[in-house]
Amino acid sequence: MTDNALSHLNAIELCNMVSGPYCTKLLADFGAEVIKIEPPIIGDPARRRGPFLHGMPDPELSGLFLHLNTNKLSITLDVATETGKGILKELIKQADIFIEDNPPGVMKKQGLTYNDLERLNPRLVMTSITPFGQTGPYRDYKAYELNSHHAGGEGSLLPIHSDDPDREPVKPGGIVGDCVCGLSAALATLTAAYFMKETGIGQHIDVSKQDVLMSLVQHHVCTFANLGEVHHRLGKGFLMVLPMECQDGFVIITVVTDREWRSLAECMGNPSWALDEKFLSWANRHWYADEINPRVQAWVRQFKKEELFHKLQAKGVAAAPVNTAEDLAQSVQLLERGFFADIEHPLAGTLRYPTAAYQFSRTPWTAMRPAPLLGQHNELVYHGRLGFSEIELTKLREAGVI
Repeated sequence: MTDNALSHLNAIELCNMVSGPYCTKLLADFGAEVIKIEPPIIGDPARRRGPFLHGMPDPELSGLFLHLNTNKLSITLDVATETGKGILKELIKQADIFIEDNPPGVMKKQGLTYNDLERLNPRLVMTSITPFGQTGPYRDYKAYELNSHHAGGEGSLLPIHSDDPDREPVKPGGIVGDCVCGLSAALATLTAAYFMKETGIGQHIDVSKQDVLMSLVQHHVCTFANLGEVHHRLGKGFLMVLPMECQDGFVIITVVTDREWRSLAECMGNPSWALDEKFLSWANRHWYADEINPRVQAWVRQFKKEELFHKLQAKGVAAAPVNTAEDLAQSVQLLERGFFADIEHPLAGTLRYPTAAYQFSRTPWTAMRPAPLLGQHNELVYHGRLGFSEIELTKLREAGVI
């Protein structure tokens, strides 16, 4: 059987919550060995964030933690102690990759900067994920996902279409911003790891969440930087990102070309108003959106969203239902593509997890292990990898180091 794509890499994770753990999850899901370091007793704060299985708060039953940490090993270690710091350095000597998301000042104070660690392992690829990066006047500033998203500029453009273009900004739902930062960090890390495997030379990757999120709206930033023009959200517009209400939810219908407009009109039964000359060009349809949208909305309301989705797509009209979590979990498209997999966890039982957003023909995603229990692999790593005796491990536990 072919090895997993990244089975030649091993990584140490010193991260919490979302961006760092999502970065290492992407590596672990394709075979990299990831040793997740968690503080003794309390673990990653994600363990205390819901939703919890059966609604019962439990550090081993957090849906957020279970999702972000599949295929990883977990050890407990207090890296703020001298002994703990020494153990971390021993692990880093053996690692290809070290991912951390601590404030720059903390890493410097503890002697864990890249300059410190490079002397131990010149091949080390170290990725640091922080709100504003390792340099600049904001380097020590704190931010959560909501702060970071707006610091990156995207919030000023959302919602794209609104009856009130001057309304307060919003951001995408959930933890999209933190996951995008984790995805970008994973891509950068793998690029450096490839270079390291070819040359034997490691490097430090400085990931600024603000920079990542700003890159999502760089067109607007560059427009101002070069032309002095500020682009705002679009306000009302013709069927571009405007949700239309069906009997059981909403659909998004996007009509850009004249051919798509004719196909939409055909789906609607070619009503006389749709054949009016003033609606036959894209520019006019945008200009007369306030006349078109209520009429299309009245027609859309006759259908259920799934029915309308297929009806429009059959005519080549770009349309999609606004899917809920329930819709996606039951989607025949996702089921056919094998997007979900059942993974058995020792305490949570068998749960259905999303797998990967891409399919490899030779080295596919594999569920190698569920998210680890807190410190589940202490014995494996400390005894099996670092050679600590049982007596030494007992002393480390008693001292609160592990």
